[in-house]
Amino acid sequence: MSAYAYKRTKLGCMVAAVTALALTAAGCSSSSSKPAAGGSASAAAWPSLSGKHLTVLAEWSGAEQTDFQAVLSKFESLTGASVTYQSGGSSTGTVLQTKIAGGAPPDVALLPEPGLINTLAQQGQIKPLDQAIQQEVAADDGTGWQNLGTVGGKLYSVAFKISNKTTFWYNTAQFQQAGVTPPTNWKQFIADCQTFVDDGITPVSVGGSDGWTLADWFQNIYLSEAGPDMYNKLAHHQITWTDPTVVAALTTFGQLLGNPKFVVGGDSGALQTSYNNSVTQAFTSPPKAAMVFEGDFSATQITSTTGAKIGSDAKFFSFPSAGTNSNFVQVSGDMATALNSDPATMELIRFLGSATADSIWAAEGGYLSPNKQVPMSAYPDATTRQEATMLLNAGPNVDFSLDDLSPAAFGGTVGSGYWADMQYFLAHPTDVQGTAQKLEADADKVSWS
Repeated sequence: MSAYAYKRTKLGCMVAAVTALALTAAGCSSSSSKPAAGGSASAAAWPSLSGKHLTVLAEWSGAEQTDFQAVLSKFESLTGASVTYQSGGSSTGTVLQTKIAGGAPPDVALLPEPGLINTLAQQGQIKPLDQAIQQEVAADDGTGWQNLGTVGGKLYSVAFKISNKTTFWYNTAQFQQAGVTPPTNWKQFIADCQTFVDDGITPVSVGGSDGWTLADWFQNIYLSEAGPDMYNKLAHHQITWTDPTVVAALTTFGQLLGNPKFVVGGDSGALQTSYNNSVTQAFTSPPKAAMVFEGDFSATQITSTTGAKIGSDAKFFSFPSAGTNSNFVQVSGDMATALNSDPATMELIRFLGSATADSIWAAEGGYLSPNKQVPMSAYPDATTRQEATMLLNAGPNVDFSLDDLSPAAFGGTVGSGYWADMQYFLAHPTDVQGTAQKLEADADKVSWS
């Protein structure tokens, strides 16, 4: 879930083959002299904003705040404006609404929840972005990202920092021991789980004490089975959570959760395992599992808590498709919004949407951008380039996390709603109908306008 600070990745070393693939996907070559700015935003000189002071609110702290401050410093040097940053942590949405209610909102807020952005746009609390920004988003990011930021036919947000949540991390030594190769579909994945069990290896580590991880599992399964149109309808409660497509996806998920030998500690053990520990226990020595699913940010947990090296001991494959939709990427991320229509505010939003800004943080690691103008050479290593390639190759088949798209009261509250219902399902994986009914009952409790 993007409201948590689990998105930094400091990854391995360059692999020529992956780099070549990534450069091809990005439409540039290793000898490209394209400036880091790239794109349409770089074609226009940044205006002088000397004397202007802007305030920015986002969730980042620690090392991530340092990286973001470097981005803001570049904007200051290009324009002469001064920028003050405040971290709202995992409560950024609440902090913003408090500031709005108090009559002192920031100029720019970066929010991880499109559902909240939609609400703020309908309330008139955030402002439509100007024509220049709209044109650059369409040219650099593509229509899918433009649509994501659009409410009522107007663009209200620009994607800045994106996490790829379709990455499945695996312990290469465990795979080699069992003679297993990364699966490309769900049927093969389940068969591989049995192969691991037969070889005395527990296949999967699941962080069930954090309900958002279970939601991510379900969302990848649902997206691959039901497709993006039904996914979007479910995200906005235009179909019920008792719909046959939901029941089918829960049934598929139950093929994993229903076999206690497939999950470290069984269902009860998984319910006591945090996201952090679920990643660590797949790569600790000796490992407790052969693989763990979660986003690209899992690499940070691997490198900070184990001796495994990304790119050799720990690699990833795409989430195995459970249906006919195989080219999909589920993402989370932070969207830049304007709290006023001042030209200086719009220039800062335009900057954050540019390859100039993206390339600064990309070089530090733990950062992906949907901007096609960001040169692959801006990313620090082969694994990150591979993740960025997945994002770019998916094109319009990129979907934001369903729980982020939903109202926070349903899809983003610890211990209740969607996340709690997924934890119930982990504890009762055969109760598919009961879980679907609980999900629908909780969805009915909130406003989806």
